[in-house]
Amino acid sequence: MTSLPQLSLFSPAKINLFLHITGKRSDGYHNLQTVFRLLNWGDTLHFQVSDKQFNPHQDFADNGLPITLDTKVAVTTNLRDNLITKAALALIDSVKSNTALFEGLDRLPVIDIKLDKVLPAGAGLGGGSSNAATTLLALNTLWGLNLEQQTLIDIGRSIGADVPIFILGQDAIAEGIGEKLTPLSLPPQHYLLLNPNAHASTQALFAHTDLRRDIPAMSVGDIEENSEGYLNRLYPTFSNVFEPVVTSLVPEVSEALNYLKKLEALTHSSARMTGTGSSVFLPLPEAMTPQIQTYMMDNPPPCHALIIESLLGQKSRV
Repeated sequence: MTSLPQLSLFSPAKINLFLHITGKRSDGYHNLQTVFRLLNWGDTLHFQVSDKQFNPHQDFADNGLPITLDTKVAVTTNLRDNLITKAALALIDSVKSNTALFEGLDRLPVIDIKLDKVLPAGAGLGGGSSNAATTLLALNTLWGLNLEQQTLIDIGRSIGADVPIFILGQDAIAEGIGEKLTPLSLPPQHYLLLNPNAHASTQALFAHTDLRRDIPAMSVGDIEENSEGYLNRLYPTFSNVFEPVVTSLVPEVSEALNYLKKLEALTHSSARMTGTGSSVFLPLPEAMTPQIQTYMMDNPPPCHALIIESLLGQKSRV
């Protein structure tokens, strides 16, 4: 008996080395500039072609879904609200606009998905967006759609602003709402990451009166040429505009950041927050890792902490 195709794919976390808002758009969204760094830490998704099939021409609002999802962690109460499901449905919707491809699709296999969840929610690490991107990559292969990367990036943008970076699968400068990506070659790096189990509403943060929305936009060339200003030490030119707002609202984030700041003189780097929080991180020289581990044993951090590495290459990605 022939076994059905399956894939197991790594779904990495990301951090923002800096995060600026350069203005508000006419559609109500904000223009951003940031550098995304992918990490060698994340979830794993297992995709198994099942012996069940579905009609891609059907209305999924009233019928079954093209996937099943098994996860030990209740990410959402309704499967249809999960970004993994939204990715599957968005992929089918996109194919419907490709008449030649769609007319040739009569039946497709239902894909059974198992999510091994590691990344915390609401941590500024992009876990849900990474899962959605990984799902697009896997289903594109298992359903034999053979869509190009840019097409998948466009589909990902309709799901969430952070999805495209995980489809690109490498460090990048991001502009617009996060969808305009310029690949960036950065040296390997270790980070001490702390994850307070608390966060503020992203919607509330974007609406906060103290949030800076007027950081002068930089050219891609300037960001590339001035990487020393955000890789280890943060120069005054670079910051995370959400950090002062979040630390004023969420004491746990402020406490975690202060813990890292006590190490800055030792590491010669700058502690900072990723995304809209709540995770904070400190770049580390690789040779200093044992020293930092000893420090943490003698001075326990206020929340979950781990030392992680940047992701080099596309680890177990399609």
